[in-house]
Amino acid sequence: MSTSTETRDKLKGKSLFVEFTDEELDDFLELLDLVRVKKGEIIVKQDDHGDCMFILVTGGASVIHHRDGKDINLAALQPGDFFGELALVDAGVRSADVIALADCTLLRLTQAVVSAAAGVYPTAAFKFLIAIGRILVGRFRQTNQRYVDTLLFPGGAKD
Repeated sequence: MSTSTETRDKLKGKSLFVEFTDEELDDFLELLDLVRVKKGEIIVKQDDHGDCMFILVTGGASVIHHRDGKDINLAALQPGDFFGELALVDAGVRSADVIALADCTLLRLTQAVVSAAAGVYPTAAFKFLIAIGRILVGRFRQTNQRYVDTLLFPGGAKD
C-alpha cells in the first residue's frame, strides 16, 4: 500500500471509521504510523508493556493467550479490526500475543496521537473514540453473555 488514499479506501466504511467523512479520515490517517509485518511475525507479545494500539489494514492475524503451557486462540482478526486499545488507557501488559497469519499492513496509534488528534481534528478524534467505545461495549456484551451461558448451562445444553 503506497498512498494514504489506498489506506483510506481500505478502511472507509469499516466500523471504526464509518462515521468519518473522506477529509476527516485522510486527516486522521496522516497522524498514524504505517507498519508492515511478515506472515508469522509476532506483532505484540503477551506480558510486554503496551504503548499503542493497532488497526489492521490488510492481512489477517490471530490473538493467542498462553497459560499453563496451553495456547488459547481468542480471536481471528481481519482488515478493519483493531487490538491493543487498552494501552491507550493504561500502561499495563499485553494480555495475548497477536501473530500475523499473512503479510500485514497495520496502522499504529499512540496516546500522543490521540491527544494530537483531539487538538487538531477534534471531530475525527471524537468519532474515533466513540467508535472504539461502541465496539468495546459490543465485545463486552458478547463476553458477558458467554459467561452467563456458561454459568446457566455448564454442560453446554440449552433447552
